[in-house]
Amino acid sequence: MTQPPNSWDDGSTPGPSGPPPGGYPPPGGYPPPGAVPPPIGYPTSEDKTWALVAHFGGALGMFVGAGTGGWVPPLIALLVQGNKSPVARAHAVAALNFQLLWSIVGVVSWILVCILVGFIGVAAACIIGIVFGIIAGLRANEGQLYRYPMSITLIK
Repeated sequence: MTQPPNSWDDGSTPGPSGPPPGGYPPPGGYPPPGAVPPPIGYPTSEDKTWALVAHFGGALGMFVGAGTGGWVPPLIALLVQGNKSPVARAHAVAALNFQLLWSIVGVVSWILVCILVGFIGVAAACIIGIVFGIIAGLRANEGQLYRYPMSITLIK
């Protein structure tokens, strides 16, 4: 009595057929001991670092610059890593577009402070830039590209 061939055995090889070797990674498949692989969504840990610089740096720039300096850290991240890494570039461009818009709102609001209406705009620009910059940084830390609300595309 002959048995039908298994799906992995076409019957052309004599001898007992068994399951193909599996469950084991190819040689070199495991990272060396002590090495920590980068988080999902980042090719390297340097990409993660620059993504966090862009987002958290934008929030810090809005705080330190009183609603006007949030665009500086994402621009630095874009200029340093933009040509080297598409992941870092995507995070830097998203943060730069958002922070540039709200920095412009902050500058216009500082001009309007002379007639006492601008304090509301300065406070709004600061709070929005800081809060959404922190949210984006937390998402970037998880390996996700955050889509900023209330943003426009100035830089592609």
